[in-house]
Amino acid sequence: MIHIKAQQTLVKFNKADAGTLLYVMRPETYSQLAENKVISEASVRSGIQRGALKGAWDAIGEVIKAWVTEGHSVAIPGLGSLRFSMNANAVADVNDVAKSLIRSRKVVFTPSVDIKNELKQLKVAITCYDKDGKEVKRVTDDNTEEEVVDTEGNGGNGGGQTTDGGQQTGDNTGDTPGGSDTPGGNTGGGGADPDDPENSED
Repeated sequence: MIHIKAQQTLVKFNKADAGTLLYVMRPETYSQLAENKVISEASVRSGIQRGALKGAWDAIGEVIKAWVTEGHSVAIPGLGSLRFSMNANAVADVNDVAKSLIRSRKVVFTPSVDIKNELKQLKVAITCYDKDGKEVKRVTDDNTEEEVVDTEGNGGNGGGQTTDGGQQTGDNTGDTPGGSDTPGGNTGGGGADPDDPENSED
């Protein structure tokens, strides 16, 4: 299950634009797992001693770093591949081509087909927040919608009630039928780098 946050945000498409309030979706931020925790978990699952696994992990990391920085696309078994990429300005005159045109250098991860298929099949749970950060709706993977009702009974159209434990009851089938497309729906996080045409397929 992937948890997604839909936050009502003022979106401007140019400097002169007054902006439009849109619900922008992005994955909920999880804490970063430390390297030693990953190694310990892999040791438990594989039966390989932690010291041996740590040595193999370090060696693989050094090989990947060396080959990626030489311009190779390096396979990460079971996950995908890493490759060098960059963002650079384009010029019309060959005499203007110079190192200074490079704006940034980066490593791009391309997931394997298995990972992509796994992500497509994962269920999602979307929690919607208004511009003030108040939770207003939850949407589950089967497209059912749950109107969030406040404790004073001033909730939406669903007619549900909120119990002391915060669990909503009642029938909310009167809410908006199905999902609707909103303009700018692709403004959320996790998309390809617009400046990197190489990465548009990832």
